[in-house]
Amino acid sequence: MFSADDYRHMSRALQLAERGLYTTDPNPRVGCVLVQGSERVGEGWHERAGEPHAEVHALRQAGASARGATAYVTLEPCAHHGRTPPCAEALVAAGVVRAVVAMEDPNPLVAGAGLRRLTEGGVAVETGLLDTQARALNAGFVMRMGRGRPFVRCKLAMSLDGRTAMASGESQWITGPGARRDVQRLRARSSAILTGIGTVLSDDPSLTVRDEDIGEPAPPGGWRQPLRVVLDPHLSTPPAARMLTAPGRTLVATCCQDDEAAEALIDTPAEVIRFPGSADSLDLETLTRYLGEEEAVNELLVETGATLSGAMLRAGLVDELVVYMAPRLLGSDARALFRLPGLERMEDAVDLAIVDVRPVGRDWRITAHPAAR
Repeated sequence: MFSADDYRHMSRALQLAERGLYTTDPNPRVGCVLVQGSERVGEGWHERAGEPHAEVHALRQAGASARGATAYVTLEPCAHHGRTPPCAEALVAAGVVRAVVAMEDPNPLVAGAGLRRLTEGGVAVETGLLDTQARALNAGFVMRMGRGRPFVRCKLAMSLDGRTAMASGESQWITGPGARRDVQRLRARSSAILTGIGTVLSDDPSLTVRDEDIGEPAPPGGWRQPLRVVLDPHLSTPPAARMLTAPGRTLVATCCQDDEAAEALIDTPAEVIRFPGSADSLDLETLTRYLGEEEAVNELLVETGATLSGAMLRAGLVDELVVYMAPRLLGSDARALFRLPGLERMEDAVDLAIVDVRPVGRDWRITAHPAAR
């Protein structure tokens, strides 16, 4: 049974872990608090991939006070040698006597080994405290380790009558500045952004994280730019597209086997990767699995039109919808939010579980999960 103090200290560890929201990728976000008696003697969080883990920062701050302390850690301490030494060993060596761990690590390299090492070292281990909150903070890492693909978040903007653009295609801007700043934060926390060739041809987006738009100070070293992925079945991406010269990498995913069609992109920074597919569509399951396994993408943000968004939803690859709803009406001739053909009966409808609704500037942000997840 966990005490009120246990909840309080683990809540603090989760707050610390969240500080790594934009910087730890592809590693998980982890926080650690060391408590001696009723006093917090050390705190830390994983700040950046390749740098010391949360437990190391907390142990350094605590010094000799770590001996006999309780460690509150949001994710099972690692037990393997990677770019940093094992944290489970560090906790044992420092003389920690109790470890409260929010969740076990889904990484097969750890998967209970860290907890076993703590127990073998004489540390009393308890798990599961605020497990749901810890998993939500690392939904992408958990998904990639468990299913080999990223956590897919689909971002959409619509009017009050559910429209995304005028019949002419004009869509800038449906939402206000507050919603657009919020989207920048979604980009900043994402490992990659997926869009379709239709969006590239119509809007020519850069899909970058921009200091002037995000509305908060950049982390040390500046904003990490997510990998940009363009779904382009016929290799129609213009060589002068803005995203090809923007900071960061751009991957053009295609099923086109015509080498001549790729020649226009040879002298650009674009990386062309071929996937199975036919006609106007790619195998989306293969694409997302490639991003998870080969590119270590934890969170994939989908920023695209109704066709690709609808295809991702029909394929069962959307884990979360983030819909920004503006207080305006675009009319019945305007474009719909999703292209979902074949829904003819009420039993065919896509059910959603709304998990959060909040105002963002003059707009509303609705977060929902497909009910069949």
